[in-house]
Amino acid sequence: MMRKIVLTILLLCGQSLLAHAQQPQVPPNSFPHAWPGQPKAAFSPAWQKYFEVQYPLPGLNLSHVTLPRSFAGNIPVDRPGHPNNTLFFWGFERQGRNGSLTAPAYANNTEPWIIWLQGGPGSSGMLGFSTENGPIQVLSNGSWVVNPFSWNTLADTIWIDQPVGTGFSTADTTGYVAGEDQMAEDFLGFLRNLVSVFPSLATRPLFLTGESYAGTYIPYIVKHLFGHENPPVNLTKAAIGDGSLGNLATIRDLPVLNIIETYPAIIGYDENVFNYFREQHHLCGFDLNLTYPQTGGTFPTLQLPQGLRTQLLTVAEPSVPASSWKEAIATEYGARVLSQSLAKRAEFHESRETERAQWKRDLSSRANGTIDLWYGCDIFNEMRDYAVNFTFPWSNGGFDVYDIPDATHPEPPRDAGPFLNSAAGRAVLHAPTSKNWSSSFNYPFGSVYNKSIGNSHGDPSVEPVAFLTELFANASAPSRRGSRGNVTFVFYSGNDDAQVQHRGTEVIIQNFTFGGTQGFTRQPATPWFDDDGARAGVVHQERGLAYVLFAGAGHLVPQWRPAQAFVFLREFVLGENANGTVRADGTVVGGEDEALAGEFMPGGAEIFWGSAKTEGTSTVPSATAAAWESFIATATLGAAVTSSPAASSVVTSPAQASAGQTGTSGDASNDAQDNARVPPMFFKLLAVVSVAITSFML
Repeated sequence: MMRKIVLTILLLCGQSLLAHAQQPQVPPNSFPHAWPGQPKAAFSPAWQKYFEVQYPLPGLNLSHVTLPRSFAGNIPVDRPGHPNNTLFFWGFERQGRNGSLTAPAYANNTEPWIIWLQGGPGSSGMLGFSTENGPIQVLSNGSWVVNPFSWNTLADTIWIDQPVGTGFSTADTTGYVAGEDQMAEDFLGFLRNLVSVFPSLATRPLFLTGESYAGTYIPYIVKHLFGHENPPVNLTKAAIGDGSLGNLATIRDLPVLNIIETYPAIIGYDENVFNYFREQHHLCGFDLNLTYPQTGGTFPTLQLPQGLRTQLLTVAEPSVPASSWKEAIATEYGARVLSQSLAKRAEFHESRETERAQWKRDLSSRANGTIDLWYGCDIFNEMRDYAVNFTFPWSNGGFDVYDIPDATHPEPPRDAGPFLNSAAGRAVLHAPTSKNWSSSFNYPFGSVYNKSIGNSHGDPSVEPVAFLTELFANASAPSRRGSRGNVTFVFYSGNDDAQVQHRGTEVIIQNFTFGGTQGFTRQPATPWFDDDGARAGVVHQERGLAYVLFAGAGHLVPQWRPAQAFVFLREFVLGENANGTVRADGTVVGGEDEALAGEFMPGGAEIFWGSAKTEGTSTVPSATAAAWESFIATATLGAAVTSSPAASSVVTSPAQASAGQTGTSGDASNDAQDNARVPPMFFKLLAVVSVAITSFML
């Protein structure tokens, strides 16, 4: 009974706090700027001169560098009633191919061109340009350097801020996209105007690329391209990195066990903690069995029952523009530091081991078959919280979900804003003056900030996995694509990424049908190599889909493995390298390495840490690593774990809490056991919430 009283009070306090915290917000209004020389006529090649960027780029100290010609500015999406809705682009010609972008229309021009999209939603393509695969990059000291592995070394490449309102793209207050179908139609409107300015792009083979939430954008864009009788461009291939192709449970929480197996340092190589996460993984239905080919039909849609944490900490979500994805992630931790008792930081560190022991005692006292009350099935955040609280060096305050071994806190800043937002920078790029550029912001789908709609970002659109089977069937229909052949796809992942870990992508691949078969027929196990002959990861190709896993790369693959990403682009995106392809007789080009056929690829041995720079690395003793390898090789799910996933094991709504539906049973004996498991943090949080509510009311 005691536990139920505490939970009910907490939930009521949380509702009151949310009611005061969620004040209506109005999305910003922005519009393009007409710089001197802008043509008055409709889009045509006459606009090329206006969009051309004049060198040297002001303030970057790159006058000694000869950059390829580039073009930048805002182009409307032509959505009725929203004339100020535009997308910003910065496109570079291929190195050594002067005039490639401005070439006249010619049907037999087979020179490839690339579009790069960022994720978010609400992240600028200039983020990828300036830190990943662009011709110039900003360093943590604010200086800019040339990137020898820029993707425009191989083809004309255009980096785009989208959807409307993102980065330097503009939108009126009511013009933000309502969902992904509108996003795709906006993008096609932009493409029509773009190819009017650069006519050769209409028929040249387009390679549409992007990462993260672009894994949602790109399938929708491709779907809408297929739905038009006369699409504005000739799509040849789509490449999606660490993509949001499925729901949050699939791409983020389902892979948690794989993340820990990849980097057991996250839990300090603790076997008991691993067994706990494995049990939660099972109870939440995340232990799907992948077969090659997949049998038994498609997987059921995974749900993500939420615990008290989500309901009470929603107010910690950022609602203002963040300078980076990582800043948004860090906001929650900042809120937690402020919400802790007034104990000194030193006292917090001194008590960490005691709290860790208590945390483990809480786990051991929980009956098998019980989903954690606080986290529910959000085991991703539970893993992250464990590392930040109990495991060095993440206990210094930071866990980079985009690159696990990076435990620097704060991380070295790489901010393109000082150049892009300068008066001279705006002028040379023909950028808007009605807004400041930011790398990421909280995208207001439907022009409202309401994350209770749709997914965790407030996007009401269905996840792409729901229509991938149909999309791939249309991709092989030559009548839709003219004489250039079928459209093919590449899904790639960084092994050090936790936010969209590769296991989720592999589950999605096995959950849809392409080329007449569900999933791959063989488990990916073929190594691929960089130009130095070093093993770069795993590649597998079947029936119009290539899957590439990068060793040593995080979420931002070209940032952490630029040379390998360059080879990948050349060989598996623009090129037709057959390595990893399954032949008709079932053999695989390049062979298969049994060591690569497991469910996870071991991560690196070092975790680097520091404040705004790398100050040291943390490694595990060889004896600890050997003991772990022995344990993980024989670990099996405990026989005591027999129950199936059940949302009744976790609080999922205030209504359920009020009705006492917080456990698997309501009898007195269970109440007595539950009373012993009320974590002290509940009472701490109760006090914090009460103080916060009072502050809001004052």
